[in-house]
Amino acid sequence: MGYVADRWHKKKPGPDEPECGEHKGLVASKAHGKGKRWQARYDDPNGREITSLHRTKTEAEAEIVKQESAKQQGSWLDPKAGLVTVERYALDTWLPAQNIIGRSVKEYRGAIERYLIPEWGNRQIRSIKPSEAGAWQQLLTTKYELSGATPNRVARYVRGMFKLAVVDRVIAISPFDGIKAPTLVESSVMPPDVAEVKQMIAAAYKPIWATMIEVTALTGLRSGELRGLTLDRVDFLRRTIQVDRQMVYEAGKGMYLDDLKTGAGKRTIPVTKRVVDLLAAYVAAHPPAKEGERAGLIFVMPDKRPVGESTLDWAFKSICRKADLSKRHWHELRHHYASVLIAGGENPKVVQRRLGHKDVMTTLRVYAHLFAEAEEQTRDVLDAAWAEPGETAQEESPQQGGTIPESRRSIGVLRQVSG
Repeated sequence: MGYVADRWHKKKPGPDEPECGEHKGLVASKAHGKGKRWQARYDDPNGREITSLHRTKTEAEAEIVKQESAKQQGSWLDPKAGLVTVERYALDTWLPAQNIIGRSVKEYRGAIERYLIPEWGNRQIRSIKPSEAGAWQQLLTTKYELSGATPNRVARYVRGMFKLAVVDRVIAISPFDGIKAPTLVESSVMPPDVAEVKQMIAAAYKPIWATMIEVTALTGLRSGELRGLTLDRVDFLRRTIQVDRQMVYEAGKGMYLDDLKTGAGKRTIPVTKRVVDLLAAYVAAHPPAKEGERAGLIFVMPDKRPVGESTLDWAFKSICRKADLSKRHWHELRHHYASVLIAGGENPKVVQRRLGHKDVMTTLRVYAHLFAEAEEQTRDVLDAAWAEPGETAQEESPQQGGTIPESRRSIGVLRQVSG
């Protein structure tokens, strides 16, 4: 239990010390008349002594009762913890607590330094109000002109930081509680179809580009995953590819193989005979290095350097121009793979696993319209299967001179009766 101390007077004065002229029966201390007189003293849940100054003894005693009660209820907060600035908590506490690899640390830190610290860096973390939290989210699009999924991603980092501060008992409640996060905007993907991909392959002016285009279209590998693919990750007998690394670039380190950003990205992809035959033929014509840091790397430049992301993008744009196709990005080959799976009737969970998405909601957000198209295809298949002889599977409206199949007219009658 805590206690109250009188700062202005000595607890154990000497026998010959003079009495305080202002307070009868007490001996003045060196702090007499300086600052607030009464000091509340108590231990925090970890046994560390906490002190606070008050104008009256009653106020000090009330503070002790309040803090002891909070400890009993498990809601105690260190009164001084919330004094830490947003910048210091973000960089010294939140960022090191994230279970992410080095490149992601750079990404997270960059977002904090560009969009959060300029606005709130020097503010005490406990001083941020909900109204300010909502206004800051608006700044991401108005002041910083972020678009697409970026405002949601940046806000997610900052909202997570304040959530951790609550867990750490630095603040009682996050200013973002009750504030809706920025809408996650996913632009609709319109992937190339099989015919267009074949045109790209035909226009590829080097075997490496033709092979990489076709392998990506048939596996959905990300650029870094494909560029980092090594021979030991391909099981030619079982027809699978193990995906657990990627080729990355980092200033000062150059290109190197690194872990994937998330555990969900680690997966084993079943591939077709076409893929293993394609890779086998390419490896036979262009044998990978047998030793050294590039050992087993399937796709390399003529000087044995790994293929850089910018090099691959430049080659792909050139190929699209040569094939007289609209401008495409390499990542759209991955979308092509997903669209083929969806059109073939694969359920969202399977598509998620094949693509290495963190959760199925990501898959549904990106490819929602393609799943809708697949649903319509299901209806057409059922219509065709149940159509009477001489009827078309697709319903035609009477206004267009068509007829409604008997089965559909029956459904309409049933609806009228039940209505």
